[in-house]
Amino acid sequence: MELKNRKFIIIIACVLFLLFAGTGTFLLLSKEKDNNNNVKNVELVYWGLWEPSSVMQPLIDEYESTHPGVNILYSQQTFSNYEGRLFTRLQQSSSSTEPAPDIFRIHNTWLPKYYKYLSPLPEKVMSRETYSQTFYPTALSDFTAKDGKLYAIPLEIDGLVLFYNKQLLVDAGFSEPPADWDSLIDLAHKLTKKDSSGKITQAGLAIGTSRNILHASEIFSFLLLQEGVELIDSTRTNVTLNTTKVESVLNTYTGFATGKQAVWSSDLRYDLEMFYSGKLGMMIAPSWRAFDVILSSPTIEFGMAKLPQLGANQQEVYYSTYWGEAVNKSSDNTEVAWDFINFLAQKENQMTKFSNESKIRAFGEPYSLVELNSSMSENSYLTAIAEMAPYMKSWQMGDETIVKQTLNQLITSVVEDGQDPATALKNAQEDINDQLAQTNK
Repeated sequence: MELKNRKFIIIIACVLFLLFAGTGTFLLLSKEKDNNNNVKNVELVYWGLWEPSSVMQPLIDEYESTHPGVNILYSQQTFSNYEGRLFTRLQQSSSSTEPAPDIFRIHNTWLPKYYKYLSPLPEKVMSRETYSQTFYPTALSDFTAKDGKLYAIPLEIDGLVLFYNKQLLVDAGFSEPPADWDSLIDLAHKLTKKDSSGKITQAGLAIGTSRNILHASEIFSFLLLQEGVELIDSTRTNVTLNTTKVESVLNTYTGFATGKQAVWSSDLRYDLEMFYSGKLGMMIAPSWRAFDVILSSPTIEFGMAKLPQLGANQQEVYYSTYWGEAVNKSSDNTEVAWDFINFLAQKENQMTKFSNESKIRAFGEPYSLVELNSSMSENSYLTAIAEMAPYMKSWQMGDETIVKQTLNQLITSVVEDGQDPATALKNAQEDINDQLAQTNK
């Protein structure tokens, strides 16, 4: 009997042991599952640029509500020296006093300089095929590094457009600018007025110089791309400028500001100032310059049209200039950061962002999503962007500041200093390549 009781006790003990062990295992597995399904105690520092917290915080709150444990600290940065501050932080990412942000914005021309500090877009967040179907071709090209990986997701698309003074065009017998260069040049001459000494008092088109044109280097780059010039090689360290084709484009560009047929001059004020003062018929600038015009001259009637093209038989080429969200590769939570950016890029969230922006200015940033192209067409400010977006191009300068400065100086040296174009191009090519060999390596 005693033996039977001992056996019974042993059996009960074994059962209890297995029961408790199983319960412990279950709890452990449950805990692991919870840890896998819910990210805990993740903090992401997000540097924005154009959008105040009133635009971004509602979207951040929505993401955080469905991702318990994730805390996103948004900070709108000032554009002044933004690139310099960001690059310095990334170079010193190990610094505890001034750490680099987890998420930040890069221009579509910066990638060769920055990609060594960036986390590539994970395939499980968005495949390359999905990316190519979701965004415009320029984004796929601009944000693909020389290693073949993608490094940024655009939340907007923008590019150069042709601004025009409606009243000045009507006075010249036009309701809108022509679509080809030859006709546009004819219109620019009709819009140009000069005094008895030959000094321009009303300019037809702001083009030909750099010192008084805010986006001169982009306009020059646009003309080069339109002519089919391959500006930079696969290493992203060698720019080709010293060719007869580039020289021809340079002569065309500077020709608008030289000689008796000039429609612009180095002696004039900045193109933007001339435009909102009513003394400039047309200028080329990104769409967001509309905010400057509206702010400085709210009564002026202006339109925004597609950039002129070479001819009917030429493939359309336009110039893109916009921004994308990127992730610091030194971040402790790169996957969560990419997941959040992907969340912002979704249709409903881009529409919310656009709506929030439109409450504080004339319009929001143009949608980066191809599927929202028709929505842009409904906005008079964005119609031109919508039509041009599928055919936009740019080029990966890397160190954009250096390249733009050098191109601007190139133009000035020819227009104002009388330097031989071939010599000026040779010098510019050498200067740019010397810099890119250091920054884009």
